[in-house]
Amino acid sequence: MKIYKFLSLFFIAFTLFTFSSCSSNDDDVQDTTPGNLQVKFENGFNNLGNIVLNQTTQTSSNGQKHQFSTLKYIISNITLIDENGGEFKYHENDPDKGAFIIDQAEAVAGINYINLTDIPKNNYKKIRLGLGISQSAYLIGQEGQGIFWQKAKTSGMAWSWAAGYVFTKLEGKYGTSSLTNEFMNHCGNMGNTTANNTPDLYREITLDLPTTARVSQDITPSIHIIADLNQYLSGETALVLDHTNDSAMGSSQHLVNVTNNISKMFKVEHVHND
Repeated sequence: MKIYKFLSLFFIAFTLFTFSSCSSNDDDVQDTTPGNLQVKFENGFNNLGNIVLNQTTQTSSNGQKHQFSTLKYIISNITLIDENGGEFKYHENDPDKGAFIIDQAEAVAGINYINLTDIPKNNYKKIRLGLGISQSAYLIGQEGQGIFWQKAKTSGMAWSWAAGYVFTKLEGKYGTSSLTNEFMNHCGNMGNTTANNTPDLYREITLDLPTTARVSQDITPSIHIIADLNQYLSGETALVLDHTNDSAMGSSQHLVNVTNNISKMFKVEHVHND
């Protein structure tokens, strides 16, 4: 009887230990299933809200009125930065999969949407954006980005291959008391900037998220970015449109100034974790 009782107690203890070990192991297995993330772009003027093409008129810091009939720019090389400083680069230097055209004419209720897939589960505190196409991506060659190149050509965001992509396309009217003149500022690299000895207008912008974006299989965060186009003429370099620069394409000093101005136009308004 004593042996039987001992064996019974041993069996119970062994069963409890095994169950506890299994439960502990189950707790240690973490769900690493990737999720999705949405980035929303809202183009506006800092004091006028959403831009309506051919309607919304802004006055620059130099007293010049202007409005847009065309407002487009390329976003690429999106990088998410987690709480520990680790980085997830979304199809870095792969325009076919990781470059997007933000076109105000295609905005839905003032918003342009980018949907990113297969994002590692993590808590992200910052986002980095590429404005334009990096030289590393461009120098891969036309065949390595044929899908996006064709999309850019169709959208008017590219010149010849030797000249490259249009990074930012701003068109509209301007004037002092009324909108009497037309302008066209197309910013972009002139092909291989080193070989051609021309400025590189590609810019990367890192933005803090006011709320952590918690990507998981069950949560698809939405990062709402505001682009303040008042920076175009009223940014770090106050600009005036006139006959010397109102029809500019490429990477002239005026367009370098435009690029530097608008690279400061982005901020994250809020993050939804839904």
